[in-house]
Parts: sequence; C-alpha cells; structure tokens
Amino acid sequence: MTQKIGEESVVWLTPEAHERLKSELEYLSGPARAELAAKIGEARDEGDLKENGGYHAAKDEQGKAEARIRQLEDMLRRARVGETPKAGGVVEPGMKVSITFAGDDEVETFLLGSRELLALDDSVDIDVYSPQSPLGAAILGKKKGEKAVYQAPNGKDVTVKIVAAVPFTG
Repeated sequence: MTQKIGEESVVWLTPEAHERLKSELEYLSGPARAELAAKIGEARDEGDLKENGGYHAAKDEQGKAEARIRQLEDMLRRARVGETPKAGGVVEPGMKVSITFAGDDEVETFLLGSRELLALDDSVDIDVYSPQSPLGAAILGKKKGEKAVYQAPNGKDVTVKIVAAVPFTG
C-alpha cells in the first residue's frame, strides 16, 4: 500500500518481497561490494587507467551496484509489510485489478502495488500501477461494478469501471 506520510510515500510489500529485498541488500552491501573492489584492484594493477576497459567496466558496475543499494535502503526504510489480501472484491494494494475505460469494452488488468511485489520469476508478465498514481488513487477502495474518475496527464478526466479485484498470487 502506498500512502502519504508527511512528504514521503510508503511502499507496501508482502513479507516475501520484503525478505527478498533485504537479502539483495545484504548481498550487494557485503559479498558483491568486496568482489567489485577486488575486480577494480586487479584491473588497476594492469596499468594505464585511461585505456583500461576492464577497469572502466568494473567502476561502472560498482556505480550501478551502489545506486541499487541506495534504492533498496530507501525502499526498505519506507516499507510497510502486510499480507496479500485474502479476499477479493475491493480494490487495495496487492490486488490484481481489471478495469474498462468509459466507452471501451476492452478489459485492462494490472497489479496495484509496487513492482517489488512481483516475484523474481520472469514468467510473470503484468503491468503494475502504484496506489499513489492518478489511476491507483482513484480506484482505491472501489468495488466491482463501481466507477472512478481520475485526471490523465493531459488534464482530461478519465472514467474507469472496476470489472474485478482479486488477490495477486503471482
């Protein structure tokens, strides 16, 4: 569930997603950091750093790892851990929501929550909308059959109808 607390948004995570993120942070902060430092040291020992591709690649990899560490720390600091909803019917974080747009019978289905709720399983292919997005905020708490209106980035009002809201199981 993403809510506003002061100026910061809260990230809703399942216990499994929270554990997975904590494990990733521990790995990146410990063993991965040591491995990258060793790689950089070995590449530095090869000589001229201006044209040392291995050194530059290792430094780039280190920069990406440090950025991910900062992202994980921030996300875990703002996290609220909760179970995936057990019952369907009401739109809330952790739900797979199906909607139709006004004037269109095509159904769009997505996960309402954080991308981190998705398992590391690449076979899960579903769009994710944050509860603090305009669409997410508009449908939060709505039930099957109810309509919601939100403002699109272009300033126009968009009406959607809730077709279904069921717990996301991956």
